Amino acid sequence: MSELSAGLTTLHEADIARHLAVAQGLITRVIVLDAGEGASAAPIAGTNRRFVSTVSTGSVRRTREVELAKTIQAAGSDPLLTPAQHTVLYRVRRGAQIALAIADVFARQTELESLQARNLTAPLQGEDAARFKALLSSSAYVATFAFAAYLLSTVSGESAEANGMREPDFLFDTAQDGLKSMVAGLDAVLTGAGDDATVIGRCRAFAQIALEGLLSRKARFEHLGIFETSHIRVDQDDFTLDGFDAAPGPKRKPLSMTFKKPEEIIGNHIAKYQALKLAKMLMAYDFDRQMNPFVELGGFLFTFIGDGMPGTGKTILIQMLAGMLNDYCQVAGYTFHYENFGVDQISSYQGKSGQNAKSFVNNVLNPRVIGFGTVDDVDQVTAKRSDDRASSGQHEVTAVLMESFAGASTVVRGNSTFGMFSNYPENVDDALRQRAGARWLVDGPQSREDYIDIFSLLIGKNHDIALGEHALFAGQEITKAVSRSYGEHDRPKEDGLVAVWERYEKAHGRIVTLADVGAYLHEIKLAEPRFTGRAIKNITDAVKMRAMDVELPDDWFVAPAAFMHKPYDEKKAMIAELRGPVTMEMICQEINRYADSEFRYADKSDEAAVNEIVRRERQRERAIGEIETMKREGRWDT
Repeated sequence: MSELSAGLTTLHEADIARHLAVAQGLITRVIVLDAGEGASAAPIAGTNRRFVSTVSTGSVRRTREVELAKTIQAAGSDPLLTPAQHTVLYRVRRGAQIALAIADVFARQTELESLQARNLTAPLQGEDAARFKALLSSSAYVATFAFAAYLLSTVSGESAEANGMREPDFLFDTAQDGLKSMVAGLDAVLTGAGDDATVIGRCRAFAQIALEGLLSRKARFEHLGIFETSHIRVDQDDFTLDGFDAAPGPKRKPLSMTFKKPEEIIGNHIAKYQALKLAKMLMAYDFDRQMNPFVELGGFLFTFIGDGMPGTGKTILIQMLAGMLNDYCQVAGYTFHYENFGVDQISSYQGKSGQNAKSFVNNVLNPRVIGFGTVDDVDQVTAKRSDDRASSGQHEVTAVLMESFAGASTVVRGNSTFGMFSNYPENVDDALRQRAGARWLVDGPQSREDYIDIFSLLIGKNHDIALGEHALFAGQEITKAVSRSYGEHDRPKEDGLVAVWERYEKAHGRIVTLADVGAYLHEIKLAEPRFTGRAIKNITDAVKMRAMDVELPDDWFVAPAAFMHKPYDEKKAMIAELRGPVTMEMICQEINRYADSEFRYADKSDEAAVNEIVRRERQRERAIGEIETMKREGRWDT
């Protein structure tokens, strides 16, 4: 099992099953210490007051038996368990198992496991003993929280009113003690429940009260940092625990979005084409193997960035890709998860923005869904690391996205993709921008035909105006349009890169060998220092994607059995048969396409930097003038 802080951690059934006997014992019969109230249970005759003894009983610790299974069975008149009663009892037992398994993970990822082993051979002393006790208490807290979260997430129904309902008498000596106190508290709450609805309602209300009580005590415990950023998944129960989220459980809402069809997008040919390909690529994911053949064969697009002027169609591209994935997933019976990370998730609280970003990434990466995550206006959500005027929240998000997209622990399974979009990509940190495997220039309609098509599309059909001499939407035919768009990159477009290209051709001639390619890339590096090894990787990935630019037949996605539900190896073979070779034309086009974007970003970034220097100099000159005026008038006090 991977570290809790490394992303989504899946609890395996074997780890949960180890705790079945203990969990069964918890619901059958446990002995707990009675907190005692100091007053008798029966009121004094003729009064509403209870007798309070003046004799101290502090040294007498009473115990009581808790038999939760019998208490639940007694709710109602049927001697057999009803389906609702059985569900609650099963969820309590299952929740205890999962809580103990999570406590085991916590022990392994901290010093607790090693300290436990040492304590078995010889009792710990001094600082080791104190640390051991603190870790045990933290483990108990984690287990108790997980238990309450599980009940709230998996016991379906309406919660009862919590008025007058006591929180449990929490025990935090060990994980088992913590669960005993929870079972005892639940037993007290369910005693006297007369029907199924009451049992379910009280159980959910108890879980909510317990979570509130636990969160209010959180500051008392050390060593909880590793659990703060944990994302733990139990597939069989569809249960996900995100650290100490106050409302744990499934949060996926029905997708609410206006989907767009490819024919509703005018222009943006390459971006639209790659989005269409990406949608089909994602649907090749194999849930049993948790891997996509496109990842193994090369050419899978894990991250991309789309840039263009406002109004050129970035939002509509998102709507198109999300719509296609949603439709494909409905056909295949898969869960589709779309999520956007925006400026509203930047928090003023230290560390909260980073947590929000990590939660966003992990939700999209969930290996049990087809995920599509977007970061709209990424230049506002993140910050350049050198920008000391940006908020700490923006810097936190930048760090999380950089680590998630191309970090040491990043695992690309091929079930999800992330798109960053911006009107001002030059304001995005260089290292983050270079983690985007593909560049989509979203420049909108360009040609005369594009503008005729888009106006005709948007104006609708409520008119009798003649079209004129024009073949409507003929220029949007995707294969021809893409071929034409790729062909435009046979030569560079940006002035800086054009100069490098012409200088290379004059000195060495046409690019025909791999050595020529390397020499051309070196010339680009000399002209643009930010053109690093990561840029070369992104270019080669783009070339591989072009080689894998296979036309997966539409009829593969009409019925799940045709392709999507086939075994992994069979899907891989079907894709490999369609794969084409890498050509020098592809290589030159992708180099120019990527390098053009870097030069474009660099030019805009340099222009922005120059404007900032000019602004500061103007402020300085103005300040000097005002100081001189104040000195002449005698208002300048040094």
